[in-house]
Amino acid sequence: MTGLPSPRAMLAELVALPSASSFEPELDEGNRAVIDRLAGWAVELGATVRLDELPGPAPRANLVATFGGGDGGLVLAGHTDTVAAEAGAWSRDPLRLAEEDDRLYGLGTCDMKGFFAAALCAAARVAPSGLRAPLHLVATADEECAMEGIRALVAGGLPPARWAVVGEPTGLVPVRAHKGVLMERIVLHGRAAHSSDPAGGVSAVEGMARVLDALLGWRDELQRDHRDEAFAVPVPTLNPGVLRGGDRPNRVCARCELQFDLRSLPGMDQEALRVELCARVARAVAGTGLRFELRSLYPGTAALATPPEAALVRAAEELSGRPATTAPYGTEAPWFAAAGMETIVLGPGDIAQAHRADEFLAADALDAAAMLYADLIERLCR
Repeated sequence: MTGLPSPRAMLAELVALPSASSFEPELDEGNRAVIDRLAGWAVELGATVRLDELPGPAPRANLVATFGGGDGGLVLAGHTDTVAAEAGAWSRDPLRLAEEDDRLYGLGTCDMKGFFAAALCAAARVAPSGLRAPLHLVATADEECAMEGIRALVAGGLPPARWAVVGEPTGLVPVRAHKGVLMERIVLHGRAAHSSDPAGGVSAVEGMARVLDALLGWRDELQRDHRDEAFAVPVPTLNPGVLRGGDRPNRVCARCELQFDLRSLPGMDQEALRVELCARVARAVAGTGLRFELRSLYPGTAALATPPEAALVRAAEELSGRPATTAPYGTEAPWFAAAGMETIVLGPGDIAQAHRADEFLAADALDAAAMLYADLIERLCR
């Protein structure tokens, strides 16, 4: 039908195109080369293509490739960026696809360039003229950092589809719900003094001990008051992951920083959580002479909660042969759900491989995903 490469050949080309996102400018590569390659293949298949550039020092863009016309239809969506390959951690070239023991190794094979190879292969099986409802392939930038790509796409207008499938790795098991994510930074500012006469100082480390105690107490309250047995970890979690402060053991610490993430359950209001967080930090340091800053590391990801009886969930269960489940991590799916689409997460690969050295995708996962996506297109768009 077309000169489209095989799924494995497409994946090899995509892996070879650097597309790491990073808050460190020297590691941020942008995703434009991957977007341009996907756009070229989509045009070969008869799609109408929209490219939206994003600002920033690295070349970044979103892609919406539409097959067919009309209202409703299906979105197949994913992000084109990867994390940066950790120097010295890989046992092979991360930008060269390598097959060994029925595994395809390479940066982004699982998270999530394999999805795009499978989705394009599925689209190639259906002529646009044969679609009664459109198919939209959506590819975003910057998911691995601040999710600026999906935010820009929402601001510019998502495709007006009825259903959306986000192809993050789920082992091709439908995921109908996942937790929300907040990542926050607290900085305490005190006053330095010599440790031999600490009365002249205000210790940010001692203040952070009070803040940590308050946060862990709040975590206990959240876990007591919120529970959803649909999740393997049925309660909200709060993890203090980074703690930095001080420069010498004989100086009262004048600055201390804590970074943590909070994983919320569906139904928990993220802005209300931020307001409560601020109030608890303020109470913890009241009367100490410390000043605090509270800043989000990124704007956060809402929880996803698609009902188990939704038509898309039922279709995915039937076609995959797997019951729908939930996940503890966040994705771009809630933005599609907020736009009124029934939304699930369903993609090839194991999430345990994401962000790891020697990342791989099972060799048979590409064809299995392509077949499943083709069945969904047939069911929902034809």
